[in-house]
Amino acid sequence: MNTQSGAREGADGTVGKALQIMDIVADAGRPLRFSELQAASPLPKATLYRLVQTLTSQGMLVYDCDRQTYTPGLRLVQLAHAAWRQSSLAPIARPHIDALSAEVGETIHLAQLDRAQVLYVDKRNAVRPVEMYSQAGKVGPGYCTGVGKAMLAHLPETERQAAVRMQAFYPHTPNTITSVEALEAELETIRTEGVSFDREEHEPGIVCIAAPVLTPGGRVLGALSITTAGPAGLEGLARHRPALLRTAGEIAAAAETWQFPS
Repeated sequence: MNTQSGAREGADGTVGKALQIMDIVADAGRPLRFSELQAASPLPKATLYRLVQTLTSQGMLVYDCDRQTYTPGLRLVQLAHAAWRQSSLAPIARPHIDALSAEVGETIHLAQLDRAQVLYVDKRNAVRPVEMYSQAGKVGPGYCTGVGKAMLAHLPETERQAAVRMQAFYPHTPNTITSVEALEAELETIRTEGVSFDREEHEPGIVCIAAPVLTPGGRVLGALSITTAGPAGLEGLARHRPALLRTAGEIAAAAETWQFPS
């Protein structure tokens, strides 16, 4: 089972168990048979079957009678669109990241924090886009991405410490930060400098500069990054710092009247 699903195994009640099933199906990335769901879930077979039937009848799952498999339902698409419109920075930020991408000619990412992880909510490709993991809707680690570190650095101390403890510290590359102490030291530097860097820490060959999107009171709304390929690209990215910080500020100003969840 994927770490994200496993971390939620302790969810209480029927709703928590149903969401756990949805996580398993979504994380699989392919249609699943009931036997596969059963193998991945700690729930008793009868409970699992009952919840799967309910989720299917409610449109949260779709059952393929021919293949005898389950996939996420279209009702999730409706809910995702509502969440994107109401809880995401993306609609507000869209014109600003369009302008930034055109100005710097590099790939732009917009992200928010979700349970101490990075949720990519929008992306703009450069003229010659770089192939990379991050796409809108994907979840990534906080400790080894530019946007993740930019957001973690500006959380209130108690929240930051809790979020840091939730990081996996898996060594994705030789440059990945793999300890609480090293991450805390870098977050302090980020708070001082106002920007963070991904120095090929999540994916080989991918580097970025990132800045947080903060309310006037300093609350983290999200983060914005400029991404390119190759370690030599870091010097070029550093030159984009003024444009990055300006755009992050413009997004924050545009978001002032929007009611985002705490």
